[in-house]
Formats: sequence, C-alpha cells, structure tokens
Amino acid sequence: MTQDQALLFIVLVAIMALLIWGRWRYDLVAFAGLLVAAALGLVDAKEAFAGFGHPATVVIALVLIISRGLSNAGVVELLTRGVSRFATSLVRHIFLMSGLAACLSAVMNNVAALALLMPVDLQAAKKAKRSPALTLMPLSFASILGGMVTLIGTPPNIIIAAFREQTVAAVSFSMFDFAPVGAACAIAGVLYVATIGWRLVPSDRASASQEVAFDLEDYLAEARVPDGSKIVGQKVRELDEIVQEREVQIVGLIRDEKREPGMARHAEIEVGDLLVVKGGPQDIQGFMQDLGLDHAVVEGSRTRLLTTDDVSVVEVVVPPGALAVGRSTMTLRLKQRFGVHLLGISRRGRSIRERLRRLALKPGDVLLLQGNTNELPEVVRWLGALPLAVRSLPSGQRGRAILAGGIFAAAIVLAATNLLYLPVALAATAVAMVLLNIVPLRDVYENVEWPVIVLIGSMIPIGTAMQATGATELLATGIVNLSEGWSPAVVLTLVMILTMTLSDVMNNTATAVMIAPLAVDVATRLKVSPDPFLMAVAVASSCAFLTPIGHKNNTLILGPGGYRFGDYWRMGLPLEVIVIVVGVPMILWVWPF
Repeated sequence: MTQDQALLFIVLVAIMALLIWGRWRYDLVAFAGLLVAAALGLVDAKEAFAGFGHPATVVIALVLIISRGLSNAGVVELLTRGVSRFATSLVRHIFLMSGLAACLSAVMNNVAALALLMPVDLQAAKKAKRSPALTLMPLSFASILGGMVTLIGTPPNIIIAAFREQTVAAVSFSMFDFAPVGAACAIAGVLYVATIGWRLVPSDRASASQEVAFDLEDYLAEARVPDGSKIVGQKVRELDEIVQEREVQIVGLIRDEKREPGMARHAEIEVGDLLVVKGGPQDIQGFMQDLGLDHAVVEGSRTRLLTTDDVSVVEVVVPPGALAVGRSTMTLRLKQRFGVHLLGISRRGRSIRERLRRLALKPGDVLLLQGNTNELPEVVRWLGALPLAVRSLPSGQRGRAILAGGIFAAAIVLAATNLLYLPVALAATAVAMVLLNIVPLRDVYENVEWPVIVLIGSMIPIGTAMQATGATELLATGIVNLSEGWSPAVVLTLVMILTMTLSDVMNNTATAVMIAPLAVDVATRLKVSPDPFLMAVAVASSCAFLTPIGHKNNTLILGPGGYRFGDYWRMGLPLEVIVIVVGVPMILWVWPF
C-alpha cells in the first residue's frame, strides 16, 4: 500500500464515519473531505471542483426543477384523483397508491413524489379511521423502488451511467437500460408491501389514533381581563416578555363575542376582553396569575378559536435539509418575522406542547402552525416544510398538467432515441417550464436541492482519486482473493449486499460514488463484464429500507406515521432480500458476464 493510498483510505473512512454519525450535514462532510484530499495532493487542485460541472451533477439539478414543474402543473393531482376512486379496501389502497408512487418516482424526484402523495394517503387514513402507519411505510418504500426503473429516477442511476461512460464504455447507460432489472424489483416490491409488508408494522403503531397529531382541547384557555387589570390599555404585543417567560402564546383576542382580526397583535386590551392563550396547563395558570386574569368558560370545541377567515392552522412535516432543521422557533423568530405561532410539535407520533420555543426541530417532526391565511403558505415554504393537506386542483389546471406532461414526455423520447443528449433535453424542458411560468423564474434556484449537488460535486473527484491512486484496485484484489474459487454471481451478490448495507446508514449517492469504481475493478479482476456489477450497485444503492436515515423518504414519514427507529427493518429486511432474489437473476439474464 502506497502513502497516497493509505491517506486516501483514511479520508474515505473519516467521510463514511461522519456520514453515518450524521452530526453534520452530508454536503459539509463531503466538501470538507474534498478540501482535505486536495490539500494532501490526493486530488489535483486544478480538478478539485470538476465534479460540479459533471454531467451527472447537472442532470440531477435539472430533474429537481422539472419535478417541481410537474408538481406545480397538477400532474400528480390528476393521476391521484383517478386512482383514489378504486381504492375501496386497505390492500387495494396500498397497491394502487404504491404503484402510483413507483411510477411517478421513475420519472421525477422520489422525494417530490412522496410529498405529493402523502397528504392523499393521510386523508384516506383519516376517512377510513385507520392508522396512517399501515400505509405510509409501503408508500415510502414504493417511491424508493420506482427510482430504480429509469436513468433519471434516482441520483445513483445517473452517477452509475456517467461513470460507465467515462471509464468502461464510450456511452453511458441509456434512459431505459435500468428498466428490465429495476421494474422487476419494483413490481415484486410493490406486490410485497401491498400484501404482506404492511402487516409487519408493529401492532401498537398499526392501532394508533388516526386523528391529527394535535388535540389542543386541554391546552387552550380563554382568560378574561377583569376591571382594574394592569394590562388594560396595553397592546397585545406588549405582553411578549411575560408570554416568553411563561412559555405560552396568545393566539387571539375576543371582544363582544367576536374575535378580533388576525391575532390582534396591535389591539389595545380593554376590560372584558378574552385572551385566547395556548400552552401547558401549569404555564397557562402561571400566566393568568401573573396578570391577574380570570378563567372564562368556553362553550363547544376550543379548537374553533384557532381559525377565522383570516387566520388558519396548518400541519406540516419537516423534511431532511429544511431550513427549520436544528433550529428552534426562538431562533427562527416566526412570531416576530411573520406573526406565525407554533402551536405544537409531534415527534414520532408523540405530541409535544410545552417548552416549544427552545426545542430544536428534527427531520420528520410535524408542526402545527397558526398564522395569516394568505401568508402562511409562504412561511411554510420559507421553512422548507411540506404541508400535510391535499392540494386542490384549480379550475383550468388540467390543461397545464397535460402541457407540462407533454413537454417532459417529448424530452424523454428525444433522449431515449438518441436524437438529443439527455442533459440538453432536460435543460430545454426546464427552460420551457420557466418560460410558460409553470416554474416561476424566482423559484428555479430554490427548487434545486443544493446539499445534494454539493455532495455529488465533492464526491466525484474523490472517486476519481480512488482510481488514480490505485486504491480501488487494491480493494478489488482483496475481495477477489477472499472469494477465490467462488462464482462471479456469488461475488456480484456480495457486492450488492455491501452496497445495501452502506446505503442503509449513509447517503445513497455517496454510496454509489464510492462503490462504483470498486465494482468495476472487481469485474476486471474476475475477467468479466463490468456492466452487471454496475447495475448491481445501481439497484442496491436505492435499497435503503432498514432505517429512517437511509433515505429522505423514510425520514419524511417518521413523524406522520408515528414510527420508531426500529420499525423499519421489520418490513424493510424482507424487501431487501426480495430485491436480491429478484435482482441478481434479472441482472445475469439482461447483463450477462
């Protein structure tokens, strides 16, 4: 082992350890690893940032923009509306929704596909009075499986295709080269989650309440302002100091049996006014004692106090990488910036209502926000959160959906028939959607998932350095020597298992970048075609079913489904076995040694 190889292995092990630990965001870890490799001379300083102009990086950015266009145009809503009519039983619902998720994920970003279908699934669960835990995990797994089917279905496929073009053959894998193996695995996976998989959800999660995560009946109070109160004449916003000290929120003011517009932040308090206070029971009691307020009797549901024509309440889920992750409402300053109140947090199905201001938000948290009806959607977008409500399809939207779908389909046909280079076809599609205002120009850069772009741009030069220093050749020699006398099919299976294991605990794109060079060198040592090994890495990189951290979609359903960390392997482990049992024979049939 040379000095460069030893140093590169140290850098790679450090990157992998930090990615698995998850303390710092994966893009920061990868970029720091790239800088260290460049500083040590392992990566040519002049080529250190070549990965950011790599075709794979560009294609992934374009796919994210196009996914937003398909979402904005209402393509998914049109499809879902037709599918939901036939979901008359639980098994049929899971089968149809999972099938739709897999189909959508084949042609658009799978996180976007899940985000669009999850509110539909939650609404169906509420209507059928069943736990969403029964259906959300199958939906997430199906959306991951669907990405295996096409070149643009998931970033690992794009990485593998580009790697083949640069190192193995003069051309990359085409749009549908992944389809025979990917579709077989996706079909088998969807059949499994719809018939057997959902039954493996732990019984306490499967029987959990199907209602919304927040029941505020016991956490809202009306406090009456008595004659002689020291707060008479003050504005509601002037009570912020005592509100923050007592960890409560004033979410409205009622005067003469009518609620003041909005949250009445600038209204002067009068005798007889009712302050609508939200917080923990002890905090509310302490707040009222401090100000000398009286309890008022509330008739009917207290939740009616949360909404008026100009004030709304919305449930949203925090996805990985969102602005809100790792920050509290105190640091986000939602009330000061936007006049928005955080009324509650649901974490893994458990509602948290006290000490919300200082609680750092995590991916998968479900937030209950209250604010101005017209401004709340923009605040949700600023947070990077996803609403858990079904989006209505405005009148006349059908034409936009057909137009957006037609433009995208034309680009796919042109790329699949080699009439147009794929990045150029996708770029033309993105430009067309911007010109038609399907994706507003101001939103183009916001829809690119920059952490993923930084991750890919940073890892590609490191992957190139592995080959240049002979590190992958060294590892491949070790694997071949350990498996001496074994069939290449067995070695292929072992490579798949290794890739799956890494993908379950670290980013799947980083996994593909690291394992692809190793897979090619193993094939070279065995004197067989590298194509089946590359295809095995592509399939296995997408198989992150054992943990909620292996794939963003698994994290996304963590809160709304009320799952725990150990719930995923119950349904996920058999699914990974199915992918291997179906995938390996299909790879050997379609891509023989």
